[in-house]
Amino acid sequence: MAEKTLTELSLSPFPCNGCGKCCANVHLSEQTQELDRGDGICIHLDTVSKQCQIYEERPDICRVALQFERHYATQFSWDEFVSLNLTICEQLPDRLTQVSEEKLS
Repeated sequence: MAEKTLTELSLSPFPCNGCGKCCANVHLSEQTQELDRGDGICIHLDTVSKQCQIYEERPDICRVALQFERHYATQFSWDEFVSLNLTICEQLPDRLTQVSEEKLS
């Protein structure tokens, strides 16, 4: 299990609602394209539960607080960073609903 950094321990948790939209759109970022199973969805995502199958061992790119600490802490406050990420989350297409509807058709 990955150890938490000092910043991760002092930050409020990222308010993820578990919708899976970030994991269903890994093809949209160069940093996450290697996780693409071929249809834009992460190879580790359970599309039914919308949960990561390797959450405790997930890659660093999937760790919001760690990415903040490594790349954005000098540019944004944690609250600003969270707000930006939530805005992006809201704009991502809900591909999991689309995949479910296609399976039912």
